Amino acid sequence: MKNVKEIKIEIKGKEWEAALDKAFDKKKKDIKVDGFRKGCCPKDIYLKKVGVETLFMDACDLVMDTAYQKALKEFKEDVVAEPNVSIEKIDKSGVTFVFTLVSRPEVTLGKYKKLGVKREKVTVSDEEIEHEISHLVEHMAEIEVKEKGKVEEGDIAIIDFDGIVDGKALEGGSAKGYSLEIGSHSFIPGFEEGVKGMKLGEEKELALKFPDDYQEDLKGKDVTFKVKVNEIKVRKMPTMDKDFFEDLAIEGVDSEAKLKEHVTKELTERKEHAAEDKYIDELLRKATDDLKVEINPEIIHEEIHRMIHQYEHELASQGITLDQYLSFTGGNREQLESMMEPQALARIKTRYLLEEVVKAEKIEVSQDEVKEEIKKICEEYDMKEKEMLAAIGGKENIEFDLKMRKAIEIIKES
Repeated sequence: MKNVKEIKIEIKGKEWEAALDKAFDKKKKDIKVDGFRKGCCPKDIYLKKVGVETLFMDACDLVMDTAYQKALKEFKEDVVAEPNVSIEKIDKSGVTFVFTLVSRPEVTLGKYKKLGVKREKVTVSDEEIEHEISHLVEHMAEIEVKEKGKVEEGDIAIIDFDGIVDGKALEGGSAKGYSLEIGSHSFIPGFEEGVKGMKLGEEKELALKFPDDYQEDLKGKDVTFKVKVNEIKVRKMPTMDKDFFEDLAIEGVDSEAKLKEHVTKELTERKEHAAEDKYIDELLRKATDDLKVEINPEIIHEEIHRMIHQYEHELASQGITLDQYLSFTGGNREQLESMMEPQALARIKTRYLLEEVVKAEKIEVSQDEVKEEIKKICEEYDMKEKEMLAAIGGKENIEFDLKMRKAIEIIKES
């Protein structure tokens, strides 16, 4: 491909000799040779004993960054993917690296104006409003202990359970005092149905089967759960009186009519945002479909790794590692990367599209606009400017983002 170039960089002479000396200094503290204390063997004795070849890899590591910087100077373009490096030749006189560097591919804009995409009209139905209000009321419900009766739909059963598979305890399949809401479908099929109808203090065995689409080592297997109901709780729905609206604590809402107005406004804004996102996504999809660009596998892999890194941060905020997530879902890193590839490709094409629109339309961003955006972000996230800029990678990223937004507005307006 035109945007891929191999560059050979040779490190030799005094520079290579110095690297070999440093490599020896690094190794010698662990060297034990007969007749010398550990770490005190002279270099010439060491070389006679084990050979200079044993220093090559450490010396390569020491000069790699210098060689790479030389390759970048010769390349004279921005590198957009992790470079591949190999060693063509290495001996006591020097080393020759081969760097395979990838620059941004050539991009040709297609049609990006008058794309014929219509923005969806937003409507909010009475059913949607009532559904949203019922959620708010449910959230305000009080939980009370059910003194008599059985576990019913909507009840919260406080249970102990133990899972058994192949005659052994199911790993992670037991708990004491677990709160199970009947109707939440948080367990495998049949579990909640089996608990429904149980009385306080009742014990029961549920003979179930894991679904065929469950994690690899359990899918389709028989499992027995020993369940005991310790307590049954019910939600007591509140009435819409003065106390209810005070507890709801929504400014300006003190009646059912005003609550309906508030919910209608919230739902409309939410749907407007969703419709706007969908409209922009469709515009960008059509414009990128008409974009002419050949994207290297290295660039796609770089984007996938960036996405996985972002995903790891999201999982970490929930107290989960990527390895734990993959274990829970029965997947592996290769499957995750494969699943992310179409999205990565779409993200790359969208970025290239908007960058080309910025060039074609000669879009500029003033320093006043950058300052205003910095102020807005700092206020929104309650952060100091220095802290915020460090988090997002500097003013350049804000300027880039503002240019991208202006490019989107041009695509929308046309």
